[in-house]
Order: sequence, then structure tokens, then C-alpha cells
Amino acid sequence: MVGLLGPNGAGKSTLMRILATVTRATTGHVRWNGVDIARSPDEVRKVLGYLPQDFGVYPNLNPVEFLTCLAAARGIGGRSADKRINDLLELVNLVDARKRSLGSLSGEMKQRVGIAQALLNNPKLLIVDVPTAGLDPEERARFRNLLTELAAGHGLRNTRGGSLGLLTGRMERVGAGRFSGERAAGGDSNDGIC
Repeated sequence: MVGLLGPNGAGKSTLMRILATVTRATTGHVRWNGVDIARSPDEVRKVLGYLPQDFGVYPNLNPVEFLTCLAAARGIGGRSADKRINDLLELVNLVDARKRSLGSLSGEMKQRVGIAQALLNNPKLLIVDVPTAGLDPEERARFRNLLTELAAGHGLRNTRGGSLGLLTGRMERVGAGRFSGERAAGGDSNDGIC
């Protein structure tokens, strides 16, 4: 798991958008399993779950409709999608709000829908930008526990598929668009962003 720390404007969100293939780097290269993601973005997109800092929703859809549309766009359909969506709504504590319009949900509940959409495809790479913004202390703790489970390779309960790898075991400081590479305990020289 990697965390990015740095002052406002240091480039943390920009780096995440580049890693998620939403923005192209102006210089340098990013590789995922040896593949340049600017040249072959689908190589990372097929294993990616991404929650941007500013997450938009369709206000007239409810969480089930919204997640069903996103699942279809990611090639997940039918009973598999229904089960995955139900499991994720339970995981993010939104079962009771499943039929309410997204426009009527609180900011915290919308953020939880965002977390669910990032996990829809059982990603091997999860990028989250300020994922606990707007969450109450209980939901923050729930999300931290979820990340801990995922990083430990336990995957999501009640779901099929493998575990989720979250970046690496390093904590980086970002400043002026550059990394300083202090390794967290347990990291080794092969740790890197991807």
C-alpha cells in the first residue's frame, strides 16, 4: 500500500490521475507490469479501481442503477453484476439506501457509492484520492479496515476472485512534483509505485 503525503499543489492528485490513465504525463513514463500505460492504457484499466477526489454521480439514478451501468461498462453483467453490487452495497453500508436517488443522498453516502464503484471489478490495483473525505468516524474506520483486509490479500467477503493488491509497501513524500523515497518498515529495494 502506498500513501502520498504533500502540501496542496504538490501533484498528488495529478499523479493519481496519471496512474489511472485519466491524464497523460507531460514527461517521463509509467509502467505497469513492464507495459507503458500511456501507450497501452487498457493494460492498467482492466485491473484498476479508481476513486477520484471529485466523484460525480447521476442524481436521478439510485445506487443500484448507477453501479449496474458502471458494471456493464466494465463488462460485468447479469447475475454476476447483481451479486457484486449487493455485496458492495452491504460492504459500504448502503443496503437501506439502495433505491434512493443519488441526488437525495448525503455527501458521505455518495462517497460510499464512489468506494463501491471503485471496487466493482475486483481490482488488482486500487487508487483512491482522499477516500475518507466527508465520512463520519465510524465509516472512516470501516474503510481503513477494508483497505487493511484488501492489502493483506483477503479480498472482499462474499465475492469470487482473487485478492486485491494495493500499490506497494512504500510511503512517499511528494513535493514540487518529485518523490523522495523513504521506505516504510518492511519495504525492500524492489518496491515501487506499480
